[in-house]
This record gives sequence, C-alpha cells and structure tokens, in this order.
Amino acid sequence: MDQPVARAQDLPAGVVAASVYAGGRRVADIPIAEAGAWAHRTGHVVWIGLLEPDEALLRQVQAQFHLHDLAIEDAGKAHQRPKIEQYGDSLFIVARTAQMVEGRIAFGETHLFVGRGYVVSVRHGASHSYTAVRRRCEACPTVLSHGEHYVLYAILDFIVDNHMPVLEAIHAEVEQFEDHILSRTLTPAEVERLYLLRRDLLRLRNGVVPLAEVCRRLEHAELLPHDPILQPLLRDVSDHVLRVKEEIESLREVLAFAFEASIMTAQSQQTDITRKLAAWAAILAVPTAIAGIYGMNFEDMPELKWHLGYPAVLTAIVAACAVLYWRFRRLGWL
Repeated sequence: MDQPVARAQDLPAGVVAASVYAGGRRVADIPIAEAGAWAHRTGHVVWIGLLEPDEALLRQVQAQFHLHDLAIEDAGKAHQRPKIEQYGDSLFIVARTAQMVEGRIAFGETHLFVGRGYVVSVRHGASHSYTAVRRRCEACPTVLSHGEHYVLYAILDFIVDNHMPVLEAIHAEVEQFEDHILSRTLTPAEVERLYLLRRDLLRLRNGVVPLAEVCRRLEHAELLPHDPILQPLLRDVSDHVLRVKEEIESLREVLAFAFEASIMTAQSQQTDITRKLAAWAAILAVPTAIAGIYGMNFEDMPELKWHLGYPAVLTAIVAACAVLYWRFRRLGWL
C-alpha cells in the first residue's frame, strides 16, 4: 500500500519538492524520512529537489540513500569545480549554473546525487528552479519511465540550455558597443563594462566546458547502464555544451576587438589633437618670433623710421600665417 502523501506545505525549509515516480508517473509526494524506502521499491524513482539546505537536512538525505560523507561535505558548500565522482553505485555531479541579474552574470551551482532509484538535486546561488524540468518530464511518462538516468539528463540539458539566454543578453549589449565603437571613444565606465563582461564570460566558459567531460563519462557503461535511448541524449547535451563554448569564445573575441578598437580610436583622436596643437603652435610661432624681434627696442632696426613699416610687418605676419594654415589644411592637420 502507498504511504501517506506529504503535502507541499508540509515540506521542511530547504526542500523544494520530494516525489516518487513509477512507470513515468507521479505516485506521491513524500517526506524525506520515507525516501529511502520508496527508492528500494522495484520500478520506483525518488526525485528530491533541495535549495541551499542546511547540514541537518543533508545528513537526513544521506541517511536515506547512504550517500558518501565526502559528497555530502561538498554538497553543503558552494564554489566547487564542475566534476563527476563515483562513490560505489552512486554518482555525485557538480554543475555550474548562470543567469543574468541586474545586468551581471550571477553564478550558482547544482549538486546532483544519482543512484539506483533516486535523484537528489541541491541548488546553491543563482539558478532557475527545476520545477519546469519536473513538469516537462511528468508531461511525457514514456521518457520519464527510463528512471533516474533520464532525470539526470533532463537536469543537465536544462542547465546547459539556460546559458543561452545569458549569452543572448550579452550579445545584445555587445551589438550596442559595436554600433558606436568607431564613432566615438568609450567612456571609462564603458571600458570597465567591457572588462567585466570578458571576465564573466571566462568564468562562464570555465563553468560550462567541463560538462562536456561529465557527459562523455556518463556515456560509458561503467558509470551508467547502457541505454540506446539515453546515449544519444547525453551526446546531445555535449553538443549543446560545445555550442555554448563556441558562442562564448566568439563573444570574447568581439569584446577584445571592441576594446582594441576603442584604444585605437582614442589614440587616433589623441594624434589628431596633437597635430592640431602642433599646427597652431607653428602658426603662432611666426607672429611671436617677429614681435619678439621688434620688441627688443634697439635704435638701429630696419623699417623703424619707415612710415609703412608697421603695416608691412603686419601684412608679412598675416601672409606667413595664412600660408602655414593653408599648408596644414592640405596635410589634414587642421
């Protein structure tokens, strides 16, 4: 007989969902204390979702599925590197998650425990809820009937696919930079933004690329029983990882070009300003030199007693300045 069903409001803090499935259909929502008994039933799969659980809750889950101490210790802490570890007949997987929060990439982690008859997901930090994954799986009992391994695939695929909206948001911002990168110099705030985007993209790459190795190892029979349906699905996740990797590298190259183009534009503008200053300095040097000579107050100086001397000198100054101005205009300095 089925055990009493635990309603959603009865779930303790940190537990998002705890359900058991048979034949791809939900049988009941269960309390954590009964998860182990359900998992041992033939043809049943327990799927538990946790959100930043405390140590007491993790220890309770550990007792139900006999999880390894090292895996539980890692699951209680964020900032783990993406990896896959095998402890006896159970797997422990760490995957990085990401989403846009107020214009910045916020990073999180998902820790997955997978064994015979159970899947436990532990979310830390920025991450979309896996309720959508659960609903999608429940809508197709045929594929969910493949058990815990299909649930594992569905979560990994969801994690990888959620990187694309992040990249699309960054791509839209990069296009705005490209629209005016050659028309004006970037402000210090925009240069700082370029740097932050490149740094975040590098962190995103370091988080998503290791998932390809995780999927590759999952395809091997020593980690998961061979399933002709699941194998191509895992390869599909690997393909998605490679697509995300290529998009990240493409965006990083565009950002690098934008940064370099901004520097070259600024240098070009500085060069133009320097040329203009040099040209005007040369033009102003003519009247300065002539005025300096006639300002020495010697008695015996040419044209000093000539009544046309003053307008003649002014005419010579204007003519020399005009010639210099015309010459610099032709050279493009003015």
